[in-house]
Amino acid sequence: MTTAVIEPAVRHDVPDIVRRRLATLEDWLDPYSWLVTGIIGVVAAILRLTGVNHPKGYVFDEIYYPTDAWDMLQHGVEWDEKTDTAGYVVHPPLGKWLIAFGEKMFGNTELGWRFPTAIAGTLMIVILIRVAYRMFHSVVLAATAGLLMTLDGFQLVLSRTSLLDIFLGLFVLATFAAVLLDRDHYRRRLLRALETGYDPETEVRAPRIVPWWLLAAGALFGLACGVKWSALFFLPFFAALIVVWRVQARRSAGLPSPLARGLAGDLGWGLFSVVLSGLFYLATWTGWLLTDTGWDRHYRALHGMSEPPVLGALLNLLHYHQGAYGFHSTLTKTHNYQSWPWQWLVLGRPVAFYWPDNPGDCGAGNCIREILLLGTPLLWWSFLPALVTLLWLGISRRDWRAYAIVGGAAAGLLPWFYFAAADNRTMFSFYTLPALPFLILAVVYVLGALIASPRYRAIGAVTAGLYVGLVALCFAYFYPIFVGELIPYDAWMSRMWLGNRWI
Repeated sequence: MTTAVIEPAVRHDVPDIVRRRLATLEDWLDPYSWLVTGIIGVVAAILRLTGVNHPKGYVFDEIYYPTDAWDMLQHGVEWDEKTDTAGYVVHPPLGKWLIAFGEKMFGNTELGWRFPTAIAGTLMIVILIRVAYRMFHSVVLAATAGLLMTLDGFQLVLSRTSLLDIFLGLFVLATFAAVLLDRDHYRRRLLRALETGYDPETEVRAPRIVPWWLLAAGALFGLACGVKWSALFFLPFFAALIVVWRVQARRSAGLPSPLARGLAGDLGWGLFSVVLSGLFYLATWTGWLLTDTGWDRHYRALHGMSEPPVLGALLNLLHYHQGAYGFHSTLTKTHNYQSWPWQWLVLGRPVAFYWPDNPGDCGAGNCIREILLLGTPLLWWSFLPALVTLLWLGISRRDWRAYAIVGGAAAGLLPWFYFAAADNRTMFSFYTLPALPFLILAVVYVLGALIASPRYRAIGAVTAGLYVGLVALCFAYFYPIFVGELIPYDAWMSRMWLGNRWI
């Protein structure tokens, strides 16, 4: 005997204008979009994995993170080999655990500690393609976003070097993707409620919707913080997006007082998401919490204070965090390759990651081998004009995509201006990475506006295609100094477009 499942009755009198306002991407399984995602993802992986075990030895700050990761495999926490005691570090453990995963697979080798970053860099590109497709509903624009990040030397170098920033960028972008999915999920559920009899004029409350993607965003954000604390810069941005998008959805659905009706639910689920962020962040400290050997693991007991179970460990961890924050806030030591936030988008001071004294013989009188953390110049010099154009288009069109992109770029960049002015902190251009997806989306948005112009569609399409082609040629030209190829001095010098600023 079978039991019939009775589906809720579907109303057909929901106004078309409401349906259009609540419309979301419905063809996310479109095979062409996934084919493009797969092809670009494979190309990105090839560029990031080919020869990733070269150069040999540590590159730039690889002297810290791969060694910490290897020690964590042995001891569960970072370790100081010289004193055979716990090591003091000032970044959370997750990024190093991810590096340790590669070392577990391939040993304490260049491949072992760079493989995870190459995979993270490739995943960033795949997620960006899907984000762009969901925002623009265009396979062409989604492919453009993926290609531009694939062909960016800045992202390529960080994908091939075992630093933490590529993991931070990955989890921040994944959080944004989850928030974007939550937006669409909320709008679909609102439309479904209207179709099944919900009357916004008579109902006291907004429809009850379990925001699974919002909870996923909370978990991913906690992991981002578990890589670097600078992920916290994005918290106000994500919180504002969630509230604004939900209020807009309720207004589109015809709910009176869209801010007040549903705000309690928004705040409640938002608080729950923040709690999840905290739990997932604490989970990244599992090695430190479950061992007795971590730095300051028993600080309170050693200083004559009570250390009750669980609470004592958390209080000790809080003390650890206070010390790490003090280190970061007073880090003003000068460095040859440090730079300021106002230099980053114009490539004012890139970082030389690798410069061996004996590069080898290339057949010329003088040879150079360098890895320079430099964004593909034509792409990066497009960012500021694209942001200005995007801001103007966003205001004139009142387009939610525009303010989401501008907001993400601002969250990743503006806080560093404050710290530069407030405490003269030592900074490097790779702090830009979490903002990079939003900067690329800004360029793609402007290209999309050119293509979509009814009056200049053909010219816009040619301009966009020519621009992407020129970025590809620029990337190919600079590729030798992105991966450390051995080239003649003259060939290297011809790529130093800003002279001493790049040397």
